[in-house]
Amino acid sequence: MEYVEVARCVSERGELVLRERRPDGGGPTVLELRANGTFVMDTAEHASERALADAALDAVADPRRVLVGGLGLGFTLDRVLGDSRVEHVDVVEIEPVLVDWMRDGTIPHGRRLLADSRARVVVADIARAVTEAGDATYDVVLLDVDNGPDQLVHDANRAIYEEPFLRTVHARLGPGGALVVWSAARAPRLLETLRSVFSDVEERDHAVRLQERDDHYWLYAARRT
Repeated sequence: MEYVEVARCVSERGELVLRERRPDGGGPTVLELRANGTFVMDTAEHASERALADAALDAVADPRRVLVGGLGLGFTLDRVLGDSRVEHVDVVEIEPVLVDWMRDGTIPHGRRLLADSRARVVVADIARAVTEAGDATYDVVLLDVDNGPDQLVHDANRAIYEEPFLRTVHARLGPGGALVVWSAARAPRLLETLRSVFSDVEERDHAVRLQERDDHYWLYAARRT
């Protein structure tokens, strides 16, 4: 396997690297995103991003306004925009360079996604963006900002899995609204915390195939009933 760096940026949160994986003997090239040396996601396997979006969109009857925490490589946003019921999507991303890579075509499918008039990108910390959202309400909130509460890319993200922030999200949801959180590993403490805030909470095991090995991701869905 050959690795070729496409782009790199260092911010106050550390290093963000976009690189290509080129299989020996040919085969499709895969774009991979890493933060501080930790694998975040790639273009080869994005079924979990689709599952995250589907779980949230299926949880409500009329998901017109959606908030996505974490832009990543855009696959969650792509899935959300593919639902004709969605009228507006706010995407909150803390790394401005990641948004730039989407807009300038460094991430090839980025321009198409961000050109959709329903999508608005906010460069900010998700906790601050939700707290300062004023009177804004959403039908669906999706959180995919790192690898879950026990595999943090940035230590500051710990707060979004704790009760005060989750109560803020609850307040931003309209009646019957849904929150779905993605995690790379099972998170029993998150499940317990969600149950202290929401009356309807579900833990889902999602099987994936990652670079020739089987793995599991986890989705935590909560509804404001």
